[in-house]
Parts: sequence; C-alpha cells; structure tokens
Amino acid sequence: MGSHSDASIITQKELMVTPNPPRFLREGDSISFTTKISNMTDTLKDGTVTLEILDGISGQPINAAFALSPSASIPFRVDGNGQSVAVSWPVKVPYGSPNVVTWRIIARSGKSGDGEESALPVVTNRMLVTDTLPMSVRGGQQKTFTLKSLSNNTSSTLSHEAYTVEFTSNPAWYAVQALPYMMEFPHECSEQLFTRYYSNSLATHITKMQPQIQKVFETWRALGSDALKSNLSKNEELKSALLHETPWVLEAQSEEHQKKQIALLFDLNRMASESTRAVDKLRGRQMSDGGFSWFPGGQASLYITQHIAMGLAHLAHLGVKDIAFDIQVAAQDHCYRDVAREYDALLRRVSEGRAKLEDHHISHSILLFLYTESFALLHPQFKTRASRRADVMDYYHGQAATYWTSFNLYSQGLITLIHHRIKTHPNIPTDIVKSLRERSLSNEEMGTFWKQNPGYFFYEAPIETHSLMVEVFREVAADPAFVDELRLWLLKNKQTKHWQTTKQTSEAVYALLLGGESWLESTQLVSVTVGDKPLPMINPEPGTGYVKHRYPKDEVRNEMGTITVNNPNKVVAWGAAYWQYFESLDKIQWFQETPLKIKKEVKLVKLTERGEVLHSLGENNSLSVGDKVRIRIEIRVDREMDYVHLKDMRASGMEPINVLSSYKWQDGLGYYESTKDLASHFFIDHLPKGTFVFEYTLVASQKGDFSNGITTMQCMYAPEFTSHSEGIRLQIA
Repeated sequence: MGSHSDASIITQKELMVTPNPPRFLREGDSISFTTKISNMTDTLKDGTVTLEILDGISGQPINAAFALSPSASIPFRVDGNGQSVAVSWPVKVPYGSPNVVTWRIIARSGKSGDGEESALPVVTNRMLVTDTLPMSVRGGQQKTFTLKSLSNNTSSTLSHEAYTVEFTSNPAWYAVQALPYMMEFPHECSEQLFTRYYSNSLATHITKMQPQIQKVFETWRALGSDALKSNLSKNEELKSALLHETPWVLEAQSEEHQKKQIALLFDLNRMASESTRAVDKLRGRQMSDGGFSWFPGGQASLYITQHIAMGLAHLAHLGVKDIAFDIQVAAQDHCYRDVAREYDALLRRVSEGRAKLEDHHISHSILLFLYTESFALLHPQFKTRASRRADVMDYYHGQAATYWTSFNLYSQGLITLIHHRIKTHPNIPTDIVKSLRERSLSNEEMGTFWKQNPGYFFYEAPIETHSLMVEVFREVAADPAFVDELRLWLLKNKQTKHWQTTKQTSEAVYALLLGGESWLESTQLVSVTVGDKPLPMINPEPGTGYVKHRYPKDEVRNEMGTITVNNPNKVVAWGAAYWQYFESLDKIQWFQETPLKIKKEVKLVKLTERGEVLHSLGENNSLSVGDKVRIRIEIRVDREMDYVHLKDMRASGMEPINVLSSYKWQDGLGYYESTKDLASHFFIDHLPKGTFVFEYTLVASQKGDFSNGITTMQCMYAPEFTSHSEGIRLQIA
C-alpha cells in the first residue's frame, strides 16, 4: 500500500491595514478618514499609524491644506489572534485643492508593518446649473414671460456662464419632418409597405398643393441645416447629460437619418417611382379574398386589412389623386364578409336561445369597418364590388346608436362620423359631440384634449384617438376654432415626444393636414424682446424660422429674465430661455418654473415591528454611520415626455446599496438605472402625465459634514423642460 501526507501553509502579514476611503472628496466637506488595523499574531502589538495626503500630480505632501499635521501620526494598541482596532483622522477638504490627491496610510509596530495608498478624485463644490423658461405663444398673440430665478437673483457667490434664447416661429414643420420615418421603416410587412405608399402619396399631395415646401427641404439639405438633426442631438451644451452618456444614442442617429431623407422624400420623380413600386407590391400581397397577412405566407389579418382600407380612404379624403381604389375596395369587401359571418353566428346563437339580439354585440373592429365603409358615401370611387346585406348593416348601425355610451373615446369618435354620414340617427352625432365637448379639457398652452388611459389595443392609442377627434369636430361639429385647439395639442405633443410608430405618425399628420388652415404657409418671424433689447434674428432656419442667440456671461443682466414675444402667424410658436450659472451646491435654490417639477426628500429608514418606517431627518440633517437612508423624489409633469434624464447627486459619505446598472420598473415607470461614483442616473424612456414617487436606498458610510448636492431632471428631447432640487448638507456622526 502506498502512503501520503497532507500539509498546509498560511501566508499572511503580521500587521494589516484595511482603509475605508470614500469614492470621492468634495471641496468644503469634513470627513473622518478611517482605517482598520488587524493583528494576525498571537501577541499584543503597540505601534503608530500615519496618514499622508499627496498632490496626485506632483506627489508633494499637502497634509496642512487638509487640516492634518505633517506626520498625522496616531498611536495604536491591538490584541493578538486576529483582533483589530479602528483609527480615524478628521480631514477638512480645502477649496482650490488639486483635482486628484493620493492618500497613503502606513502602520508600524516594531519590525512589522503594512501600508496602502490610492488616488482619490476631488470634486468642486460649485456646479454648472441650467434654469430654463419654456415659452409658448398662440397665433396672433403677444405675451410676456419671466424667468424668476434670474430676475430675482441676489446671490453673491453666483457667477454667470451664459444666457441662451431660442425660438421657433412655425413648429408645424416638425410634424412634417416625421414623414420620412414612415418612408424609411425597414420591414417588408404589409403594414409597412402600405405606410411607404401612404407617405409617398401624402408627400406628393403636399408638394403639389404647396410647392414652396419642396424648396424649404432642398435648402435644409444644401445648407446642412440643424433642422435635420435629431432633437436628442440638438443643444448639447444646454443639457444635463451628453447624448453619448445616455442609452438613446441609437434613437438619435435613427431620427437624424430620417430627417436627412426628407428632401429625398419630397422629390417628385422619386415619389412617383416609390409609390408605383409600393402599390405593385401591395397588389401582389393582397389575397384573392381581398385580405392582407402581416407577412407573406401568413393568414389574412383583419387588423392589417382594416388599417390599409382605412388609410386609403384617408388619402382620398385629403384630396390625394391616383389612389389604388381597387385595393381599398377588395380589402373593404374582405372586412365586410368577416362582419357578415359574425352576424350570422350571432343569429345562430339567438335561435338556440344562447343570446339576445337586443344585447350588446358590436365590437371595436366592427365599428372600424363601419367607419371605413362610410367613406363610400363621400367618395363614389369606393363603390364596392360585393353587395351589402341590409340586415347586417342596419343591425350594427343600430347597435352603435344604442350602445355608444359604453365605448371609449376613440370608438365614440367613429360612431359620430358613421352616423353623421349615414344620417339614419341624426340625434346621435349631436349627442356624442356635445358629450365629447363637455368632457374635453382646455389649457392656454396645450390647447384642447381629453384625459385618456393608454392601452395596447388600436382603439386605446392616445395620438390616434386625438387625431380622430380632429376629424370629428371638423366634419360633424364644423367648429374650426375647436379644431385648431385640437391641432395645437398635437403639435405640443410632438414638442416633447418622439412619434415612434408609423401608425401614430400617419394619423397625426393626417389630422394636422385635414383640419383648418394650412399652418405650413405661416412664414413671418416672431419678434422677441429680451429685457429691453430685441433678440438678434440672425440666419433664421428656412420653414421653421428657428433662431438661437447666446449671450456671453459678461452681458447677462437680471432684467434679461423678462422676455416679450409677439407672434404674427396663425400657428403657435414656441421657444425657451436657458440661464447657465455656477453656484455653490449648498446655495442652489429649488427650481420649479417649468411643467416638469421634482421634490426631493431624504428619509431615515428605521426597522420596527411593523416593518420599515420612514422618518424625517433631525436637526441639521443628522445621521449616524450605518443608517439606512431612503431617497424619495416626487415627480410631477403635466404632459407626456420622452427621453427624460434624472440625475441624483449624493454626499461622499453615502454609499448606494445598488451598484449594478440595470433596467427597472417602479411606480408605473420603466427606467434604466446607472450608478456612478458621484451620482445615480436614471434614464426614463417615456414619462407619462401625472405624479410619480421615485425611491432608492443609500447607507451612511463615513463620518463628517457633507454637501449632498442636488437632483436635476431634464427632458432630453425638449431640454427647456427641466427642474432641480435645492442643495442641502448632511451631518453623519
């Protein structure tokens, strides 16, 4: 038999130091710099431990600047067998210290010793802050705005950096800039093929009706105008985060590419060629029964078929020529046969005693069929090949009239238009329009809109619903003033939102072109007075009339916070003022002068028998090392916004519990969380209208007196919408 033996060896230092440095230092903070000293022998050890702070660039000792003695030596005594002792030095971080320092800790006891050193960034206690003033002026109005934080500024420590004022005389062009998205969508499904045809047909119609539009687009392309940049790419210097620091780089590149295709979209020769190709492909995709599948080889989809039939009807209603009526007629016949089959199935259930005809049996998709069918009464080209059974049509028309109150806003709009056109129930359109008007909400800035609950079905989409309301009040109510209020809401929606679906874009553009006067023909520039001097209107952008002027810091005055705007056009004009300044973090005031508002609270978390309970901080915002702290941020916003960035700074004596970047969901908000050394960043793709409470947890890890920084929030798509909290200090004992 063989034999073997086992042996083990342990390598360790007799004396070990384990420092606990913060992630960073901030000027003006006081901190207790700590280290643990461990004795790994079996005998008592006496010794000294020193802290040295060096200039991170030159390597020169700078203990005195940090209120430390040159040696900063502290005696220690630690028992053996793995016992340890904590040692700390009070450190005061001076103003004007190097950007990087090196700390070095060395412990000695007889012949034993250990040491450690590392670099530590030092951040300034002053911050570049941007206060904004969004401005919106209706057509034919003069309005005065005041950026109160600038006008009322009395701070002795604040220093101006710049003051920027921008204005767009005709934002209606921004909606038209969305058209290339419909043209450029990469997928070859039936819906996108039709959308490409829709986009090209619409562009051809716009160009023929208003030839000056093509000239504007050609000018943009020739001059390399900022009009062709994504809103995410514009005004980088005015945003709280650079685009490349956000998750939205690809979205910006995609939108910019779409906009750069706009002059190409409005090339008449190309439009004719593209339309021909798209319609030929559509004819090839259409099945023998008139239906369309989503992708080739699939079964006919009622939703896709209805979408194409309705879109072709919309083009005819806008006055677009040379429409593929044969495709529309066959598609609508397919939808009718589906409705007739559903009616026959209902009759069988009634005969078997399993249903009653007088009960509610009309669906949203049947309403969409009836709505599209009603266009045949306005446009004779839509005369169908297949005859319609009177019993089917009469039954569902009656169902719509009887049960209109049980439907949502979108379907009520469909019912209004259906009965206005067929004229069998003349009181129904009047009653519904009256009800819609009573439920509408009006806002001086936003126009007229309805409170909606977005969902996943086609009849729950807010933009499509609002676009349908434009058609209702134009055709049924014949109220051009109300229609302009509705169109104003659509434009204001585009200001803060990136229309991200082809259906959303096509319906919105349809509504904007359908109702009222042509806003694209408004060409006069707004007049803007900043303080008592006119805003220089240098090189206004063709079409939009966009101008931007930056006042250097030595020209900024308090009276410039008052801005007067006169809008001579019929369409709304909007702009913004951006005041940028440097201020000490502790003296920054709470800013909430825009529709985007935040309120930050720091709460102490205590564990009780009932679970975690949140308490307000004591006098001087006092905490103890080890305390768990809940950061509570209340967000209020009066409109939907896309691409919102929330940045929450923290004290160097606080440590985040979550250090992994990931996508999360909280209080109805989906967001990407990224934890950095100085702050936590939250990137919200879509911020709905309403009030939200946003929370995350920190732990007090260092003793001292710390500046906690501020919290900033900004819509990256429309940077004039911003807010920030006030600066506070935390005392950790």
